[in-house]
Amino acid sequence: MTTAPEVPDILSPEFAADPYAAYTAYRRDAPLLWHEPMQSYIVSRYEDVSRVFKDPVFTTANYDWQLEPVHGRTILQLSGREHAVRRALVAPAFRGSELESRFLPVIERNSAALIDAFRRDGRVDLVAQYSTHFPIRVIVDMLGLDPADHDRFQRWYTSIIAFLGNLAQDPEVAAAGERTRVELAEYMIPIVRERRANLGDDLLSTLCAAEIDGTAMSDEDIKSFVSLLLAAGGETTDKAISAVFANLLTHPEQLDAVRKDRSLIPRAFAETLRLTPPVHMIMRQPAEDVEIAGGTIEAGKTVTALIGAANRDPARYADADTFNVFRDDLSADTAFSAAADHLAFALGRHFCVGALLAKTEVEVGVNQLLNAMPDVRLADGHTPTEKGLFTRGPAELHLEFTPSP
Repeated sequence: MTTAPEVPDILSPEFAADPYAAYTAYRRDAPLLWHEPMQSYIVSRYEDVSRVFKDPVFTTANYDWQLEPVHGRTILQLSGREHAVRRALVAPAFRGSELESRFLPVIERNSAALIDAFRRDGRVDLVAQYSTHFPIRVIVDMLGLDPADHDRFQRWYTSIIAFLGNLAQDPEVAAAGERTRVELAEYMIPIVRERRANLGDDLLSTLCAAEIDGTAMSDEDIKSFVSLLLAAGGETTDKAISAVFANLLTHPEQLDAVRKDRSLIPRAFAETLRLTPPVHMIMRQPAEDVEIAGGTIEAGKTVTALIGAANRDPARYADADTFNVFRDDLSADTAFSAAADHLAFALGRHFCVGALLAKTEVEVGVNQLLNAMPDVRLADGHTPTEKGLFTRGPAELHLEFTPSP
């Protein structure tokens, strides 16, 4: 096992500036590494990260301290039948037919409204003016909440993501996240109780009414799920749409192919999830001692699984550091299911329940954006630059195009 000084420190400015170069060193020189400041083992190879996600010995018990202070107790912390039942209560709303019939219009309407605000300008920062707002507005509207509260949810979303990415344990960021948990509960619990008495045709009503074998979601369950949905549903789509465009715009021949054949959009999204995933690391905790990556991880220790490193493992993917919509070692057909061969949505029983929602949002968004900006290009002198550690994506994305009516 390797110790931290022999590879770039995961908390260093060097790592933050270019984690991909560091990932190469981790996979090659330190496939199992103990990081003292984080009190965590780090694994980075595809084989090991996929095992961490699929092997039941790696539990989500660490979410008690990682997620609960900001979300409350969530479905992610559950196991066994309790987890299976809770997941079955929420999953139908995120499956293809339900998504298509009830929520596709919500997704299309919100995307179009954001695009209408800049389509006549001939220029846009896609991050600030579109992708940061799009998924949060969709979630608020899917839940049947007041559109006037979009900005409030945007603030809560920003606070939750900062809390989850607070690997250096900044006390102000931690305190802001815990305040958000209280504020969101004070907002949501009365609405949940009112909605139970007056069910409608929205996601919140679905959650209130859902029942399996006499088990229903409590008010607290629903509030925590909404908080989790803000973070997981917002961050993936937010960063993915900007990253899809950043990747395509820096590979013009592939942008041209996608522009001409929109059926390639799921491939572009899947390849973006592999090469530049929105979430770069997920933590687990083994229930017993585990032999992995040439060493032993003791029961109860935290394991940080580096998705960003595993998804570029040359032992799994050819030309792993290259964006290629047409690669034959990544399937777009399974990329948004538990059978995915990238790791951006995790794997196994905790595979992201909102993967199809993210796929739908990205397909709608990319299609509408290409329609509104058929000659889209990077603004003169602008080079897309990623930012973030726990989650990562373009910090800004300045585009130019011919204005459209």
